[in-house]
Amino acid sequence: MRRILIIGAGGAGKSTLAGTLGQKLGIPVYHLDSLFWKPNWTPLPREQWKITVHKLLKKEEWILDGNFGSTLDMRIEAADTIIFLDYSSVRCLYGVVKRRIQYHGKTRPDMGKGCPEKLDWKFLKWVAGYKKYKSPEIISKLSKLENKQILHFHTPAETYEFLKEL
Repeated sequence: MRRILIIGAGGAGKSTLAGTLGQKLGIPVYHLDSLFWKPNWTPLPREQWKITVHKLLKKEEWILDGNFGSTLDMRIEAADTIIFLDYSSVRCLYGVVKRRIQYHGKTRPDMGKGCPEKLDWKFLKWVAGYKKYKSPEIISKLSKLENKQILHFHTPAETYEFLKEL
């Protein structure tokens, strides 16, 4: 595990897992949200985003957490390990609400500067529908991969057990 990609719904704990793995394995962690979002929730222009991700993928070791469908295929191709946090919608919704309360009026550590925590209806709908609409697509994509370590966790307890065994 030298190039680790962590994907899953918002609120699943991708950034927390990335940080924990980074400490345990001594591998640099890159939170995609912090690279994509500029102050006031301004997205990086599409071409600049792809260049940014491409540069990261050239590094020898990394842990990347985040979704961003526009670069998912290139990240999957470059990764040697893919961790899919495929938790229930209720668990992920709990995670985003908890995060919103915890970081009220502040920018969380894994986010770009000047992006105070927010919660809107569009994001809640995306999180609520992720398990039904996005998970099957990702499972299908991952099932076709060869020569990759795929870790598919359905509960935080499974993820915790994995971390304990590392």
